[in-house]
Amino acid sequence: MNTTQPDTYAIDDTAGQTASQTVAAAIPEATGEVLVRYKGADISRAERQVLKDVNFTLHKGEFCYLVGRVGSGKSSLMKTMYADVPIDSAKEASVLGFDLLKLKKSKIPYLRRKIGIVFQDFQLLQDRSVAANLRFVLEATGWKKKAEIEERIEEVLKDVGMSNKSYKMPHELSGGEQQRIVIARALLNKPDLIIADEPTGNLDPQTGVQIVRLLHQLAAAGHAVLMATHNLQLVEDFPARTVRCSDRHLN
Repeated sequence: MNTTQPDTYAIDDTAGQTASQTVAAAIPEATGEVLVRYKGADISRAERQVLKDVNFTLHKGEFCYLVGRVGSGKSSLMKTMYADVPIDSAKEASVLGFDLLKLKKSKIPYLRRKIGIVFQDFQLLQDRSVAANLRFVLEATGWKKKAEIEERIEEVLKDVGMSNKSYKMPHELSGGEQQRIVIARALLNKPDLIIADEPTGNLDPQTGVQIVRLLHQLAAAGHAVLMATHNLQLVEDFPARTVRCSDRHLN
């Protein structure tokens, strides 16, 4: 990604400002490059159509909420973006310059390296430290030089305000701390697109606010962020573009 990013995205709990005031000042209008474009896309899971005629675009630097009931297709839509779920048919389906309708299996890893994924259930390796979790991802995605690997780990932990936790094991961290590590992991390869699937679902309300604020800061720094959530209070407190999965359509 060419956008110059700040030295840190560390969570800013500035006293005297509401969440919505802070975010409204930080989020740019969606005027950047189109990173995701779907036209007339149909999506199925287990031979059941979950979404049809999806029309959707996401721009560089844009934050977008994806809301809807359980089973409405939110996760399925997100999974198509990193080629974990196929698209049945579409007039167009492109993500970060990759044509999903023609994407070969051998090219899927290259697509996924440009996407940061934040899971609700963390999916950290429990048998190794925070630093070792991040090192594993970098080595698996082609990083070779030890000094560069350690420098990048230090950078992303600073970005999420976790510089002093690199030696900790996942079970020694709170839920909010684990989710910050997951966001650090998503940032490792400097992704253009961050997909966050219910990232606050397992967190207490105060910690959830901190995580959403951080994701908004990442959008302000130039990443595109797509976040699925059931928490409409967060959507209200941190206003941004919102689309809804309902009755097999995206509205």
